[in-house]
Amino acid sequence: MKHTKLITLIILISSVVAIAYLSASNFDKMSAPENNVDSLLNLMTLEEKIGQLNQYSIGADLTGPGEKEGDQQVRYDLLKSGQVGSVLNLIGAEEAYKTQKFVVENTRLGIPLIFAYDVIHGYKTIFPLPLAESSSWNLDLMKKTAAVAAKEAAAAGIQWTFAPMVDISRDARWGRVMEGAGEDPYLGSLIGVARIQGFQGDDLSDFNTIAACAKHFAGYGFVESGKDYNNVYLGKHQLLNTIIPPFKAGADANVATFMNAFNDIDGIPSTANEYLLRDLLKGQWNYDGVVVSDWNSIGEIVEHGTAANKYEAAVQAMNAGSDIDMEGNAYVQNLKKAVENGDVKIEDINDAVRRVLKLKYDLGLFDDPYKYFDTDREKATLYHDDHVQLAYEAAKESIVLLKNEGDLLPIKDQKLKIGLIGPLMKDKDSPIGNWRAAGESNSAVSLFEGLKEAMPEATFKYAEGCKLSVGPNNFFNPVKIEENDKSGFSKAIEVAKSSDVVIVAMGETAYMSGESRSRSTLDLPGLQPELLKELKKANPNIILVLMNGRPLTLSWEDENIPAIIEAWHLGSKAGNAIADVITGNVNPSGKLTMTFPRTVGQVPIYYNHKNTGRPTAGSNQVFFVHHNDVDSSPLYPFGYGLSYSVFEYSDITISDTLLNMNETIEVSVNISNKSDLDGEEVVQMYIRDVTGSITRPVKELKGFEKILIKPGETKKVSFEISKDQLSFYTRNYEYKAEPGDFIVMIGPNSRDLKSKNFKLITNEKN
Repeated sequence: MKHTKLITLIILISSVVAIAYLSASNFDKMSAPENNVDSLLNLMTLEEKIGQLNQYSIGADLTGPGEKEGDQQVRYDLLKSGQVGSVLNLIGAEEAYKTQKFVVENTRLGIPLIFAYDVIHGYKTIFPLPLAESSSWNLDLMKKTAAVAAKEAAAAGIQWTFAPMVDISRDARWGRVMEGAGEDPYLGSLIGVARIQGFQGDDLSDFNTIAACAKHFAGYGFVESGKDYNNVYLGKHQLLNTIIPPFKAGADANVATFMNAFNDIDGIPSTANEYLLRDLLKGQWNYDGVVVSDWNSIGEIVEHGTAANKYEAAVQAMNAGSDIDMEGNAYVQNLKKAVENGDVKIEDINDAVRRVLKLKYDLGLFDDPYKYFDTDREKATLYHDDHVQLAYEAAKESIVLLKNEGDLLPIKDQKLKIGLIGPLMKDKDSPIGNWRAAGESNSAVSLFEGLKEAMPEATFKYAEGCKLSVGPNNFFNPVKIEENDKSGFSKAIEVAKSSDVVIVAMGETAYMSGESRSRSTLDLPGLQPELLKELKKANPNIILVLMNGRPLTLSWEDENIPAIIEAWHLGSKAGNAIADVITGNVNPSGKLTMTFPRTVGQVPIYYNHKNTGRPTAGSNQVFFVHHNDVDSSPLYPFGYGLSYSVFEYSDITISDTLLNMNETIEVSVNISNKSDLDGEEVVQMYIRDVTGSITRPVKELKGFEKILIKPGETKKVSFEISKDQLSFYTRNYEYKAEPGDFIVMIGPNSRDLKSKNFKLITNEKN
């Protein structure tokens, strides 16, 4: 199917027109895409240009038959007049084709639409939540799952996803931690790039790839008290050294788009933040992609209070560098007048439109606007067996073993009497998680199903214990954990008493974490803690399987339950992966990418904090940084995760204790597997800058390697250190390494580390 209006012919004709606007010297410097884009741009009216900056969410019936009223009629008219450049939430190759055809054949220039959708952790085949998958520390795996998500989405008519979320966050009360890679800028940068590369591949015009989006720019993960959309308070050094690195990495990886954040920074809404968008992103970084607002974040500038109305909001956003207005109606209603009034420069409009047209060119939409709408490919691609197998691989690597007292795990005796208890034991929906794209409700393999398949000789008894609330279970009406009805307790206790071992599935339902899912407490919700305490009295041999989208406070559970598995929301094959860890068919290798607090009063809590003037004190002293009622350390630190194997680390070997600015040194450790099981270990390297021009973190992750070690085997793991790992934004906001003393640390997590000292010097070594 080819473009009926022959965009290519228009571009050829318009190239002649464009020459009149360009000097010969400038024309010669332009690449072919830029030439074609500028040629088309010169044919467009101001209204058509502004239309390319307008994005709407539309339904499948918007361009179909029947009467349209109100907002639907407005959007229909704008589509027909060429005043919509991209749409979101219209999925399915057939419906997308109809809409694209309508726009191409009914608008003056026939410029195709881009179809966008939130493809966060899979499209039809659902992979683990991003936070869960980050616990695998397997960058290649994350690249593969993003590539499969892109392939399925593209087959369903999608060309653009609003992922990955690369916000750094240290506060588990914020529900959107499930969407990111945790608390560390270094790891978050690498994971963000892996996902971008997976979505975009090597060529955006390939019909199996889609445009990625680095979001939310910037500071959204630092919302005060963990409340979504809240204000953000931070300094410029924190912005540059903690929040910005994953975005810079994304820009360097040629991510196609950026998305604004809802929050303000130092009183300026991110969507209207000229420093972020004009000075940093499009200025210092020379980024040539598209910046899209978040849902109505331009309109919400009025609510922030820096604009009196949408006209002023549109002016602020465009002048700051926001290219596309998602669902705000601010640009399409006000930018023409703003240009006529001299409040917005036509050059800024043209720059924004040029970026949007270039993205369409890169996606191949001008060559064939219908290339993504092949219903046969859609049927053959979605939920393919290979994709489902990859979902299993991702799930098993994302599981973190938090505790295994007395080697209760794995269960080796297949003929045990096993109690299966908990509101999530048979739940086939919660493992799909929030932001599930086109994933079908209740389509996951439940833990109950996984265990029945993995242990055919076991005798199982089941009790729900406490119930899930009754409801439609969607984003706006989520199923919750029962808070009052204890009628199921007695049966659960009876099952526990009559079992050799009890497996309890608890946590959060799918929509209890995610956007607008902030919590003031992090305990197991509802009646689950009370039920667990009763089960402990009935049978101490409990394996607690947690399904959740954020870190939880588990102090009682850690003290009283012998085995705890963090299983997150693992996607389509959740039950199989968890069951294989429980039975020992899989040796767990996941490591936490967010710190688990002892109590909610500790949050925000994170490993790479800074020292204060009073970090500790001597005996019988109270004048130092601490809580009086709880140990200041986390319950489970960043990078933590157990294995069924036993790993032993040697002391660090360092090639030189003096590091010249232009050289490298090597640090290494030997890791031995002292068990009789193959095991994977994530070896982590941290560095501390002892003295800097600004206060520096007590440690920062600067390298890691995931390795397989066979029983009795010893492997050497080496890391190179150069000034690159030691650089940061200094007191004068220069990005550089400062000479001085450093400590390098290597170990299995951010707490249990071996260390060596070295010094960075500027002169040649004597």
